[in-house]
Amino acid sequence: MLIVNTDYISGKELETIQLVKGSIVFSKNVVRDIFAGLKTLVGGEIAGYSEMMNEARQRATERMIQEASSIGADAIVNVRFATTNLMASAAEIIAYGTAVRFKNN
Repeated sequence: MLIVNTDYISGKELETIQLVKGSIVFSKNVVRDIFAGLKTLVGGEIAGYSEMMNEARQRATERMIQEASSIGADAIVNVRFATTNLMASAAEIIAYGTAVRFKNN
């Protein structure tokens, strides 16, 4: 499955299918929060949170791809990511884009 953040794919004529999305809600780890709080005292990357966000984006992307595959898409164009805080210790990551078919395979 080809995934791009542009609204076109060079050399391909596209047929729009529909919006597809994948999301995940994740909660922060209390121990990770304590270490993150300590890290803010000295500055720098909070590796635990970076890893958590990368994993969440990957899972949301995989779910978006599954949805696109289930409707016969060849690619997903105009892919975007969004994050929303649901409560103090939980957030949602959503990946979304437009599922398309190639007109001339």
